[in-house]
Amino acid sequence: MYFTDRGIEELEKRRGEEEVTFEWLAEQLRVFVDLNPDFEVPVERLATWLARLDDEDEDE
Repeated sequence: MYFTDRGIEELEKRRGEEEVTFEWLAEQLRVFVDLNPDFEVPVERLATWLARLDDEDEDE
């Protein structure tokens, strides 16, 4: 288990029943980066990865 799994598990436990839009998620990521600029690159990579998930199917 990676250390980050703890945070993911907490997120799932606390908010797993909620439904959110990608618009809401994008805004929360912007707020997080504004408050934590050192995480700009990892958040950018995560957002890009999420945005391009369907692109992987096209390559196969």
